[in-house]
Amino acid sequence: MARQITLDELDLSAWIRPGDGVVFGQGTAEPLGLTAKLVEQRSGYSGAQVFVPTAFSDTFQPQHADHLRFSGTGGIGSMRRLASSGALDPIPCHISSVGKFISEGLIASDVVMLLVSPPNEHGEYSLGLVNDYLRAAIERARVVIAEVSEHVPWVHCDQPLLEEEITVAVHTDTMPGELPMAAFTDRERQIAAHLQPFIPDRATLQVGIGAVPEAILASLGDRRDLGLHSGMLGDSVVDFIEKGVITNAYKGIDPGVSVTGALFGTRDKLYKHAHQNPALRLCSTRYTHDFRTFMSVNNLVSLNSALEVDLTGQVNAEAIGSNYFGAVGGQVDFVRAAAMSGGVSIIALPATGKKNDSRIVSALSGPVTTARSDVDLIATEYGVARLKGLGLRARIRAMVAIAAPEHRDALLHEARKTWRDL
Repeated sequence: MARQITLDELDLSAWIRPGDGVVFGQGTAEPLGLTAKLVEQRSGYSGAQVFVPTAFSDTFQPQHADHLRFSGTGGIGSMRRLASSGALDPIPCHISSVGKFISEGLIASDVVMLLVSPPNEHGEYSLGLVNDYLRAAIERARVVIAEVSEHVPWVHCDQPLLEEEITVAVHTDTMPGELPMAAFTDRERQIAAHLQPFIPDRATLQVGIGAVPEAILASLGDRRDLGLHSGMLGDSVVDFIEKGVITNAYKGIDPGVSVTGALFGTRDKLYKHAHQNPALRLCSTRYTHDFRTFMSVNNLVSLNSALEVDLTGQVNAEAIGSNYFGAVGGQVDFVRAAAMSGGVSIIALPATGKKNDSRIVSALSGPVTTARSDVDLIATEYGVARLKGLGLRARIRAMVAIAAPEHRDALLHEARKTWRDL
């Protein structure tokens, strides 16, 4: 039986030991009452290791590294602040590997903090907004502290949380975090227009985070019987579901049900739609990102973005130099899954950055996130390069053609230092 207390009564030093690994839900599922206490009381468990893949709150600041050690998967959201200050130690890994790393003890999970809904009539709590690696963390943890808020939607999960799994239940009035839709411009709409021929009726979609994937999704209002199998979903899917564009009728798996690991949206839109909705299910990465699952998915179209792509198709979605702006995430998992399913994978990005610097580059400024051997479509506002099956010289020509015109000559000049016969 879980111990029931209020947030004011919570002394985390009674549960967290110095050096413990602390894991909690990422992004919108951050238990904001608990994490505020975590930083407030941090001197009581100096040296605790906090694992944070993605955060959208201002909870964690560089000065909190005086007692807490931070690790994560990259610089998405407010984690960029920790990464740029040197307070974050990024772990390069696919999101599909995080649960496995926790299970194997490679990422310590001694104490798990959850943001959950109140229980239903069967006594089952819902993980509410994010599932992904949390099941693995719960199974490994010595202590499970659940922040229970009536503002968290009760969302169907692949495995509900039971009271006997909770060590301490902390009742709060916490509003869950939100992530509004990324705004997009005519440039992103132009990218989306180029991709229309590659996204047919009855495709199953995986949607990444950011303005470009949002613009692509927004352009699909005339499609029929689309499906959703994605690592995350945002507000933009709700209108399509309610209008019947997304029916999940032809996915080949989970008929009639949108499957995801995380809800990154807003209370009045996505969370309201998800509450007690049997047509939406939160699953762990053991299912959403598993290749045995992918083998049953029909015609998967993977929509992701990048920081830069080189002339041979290598994709960097993580960092420029040592400055982390993104993460590996689920991009590689779904790029490969799309190929397995007979669909297509799309990496879409504006051709230039804020300073009119080319994002199609002769050499990457950071790590290779997705290998050129896995890449299919690269798209900018200047067109689409389909790289699958192309030799290196043909790839270079195709990539130069979708770069911004003012950068094409310089890119060819750099390429000819290696490939003189271009």
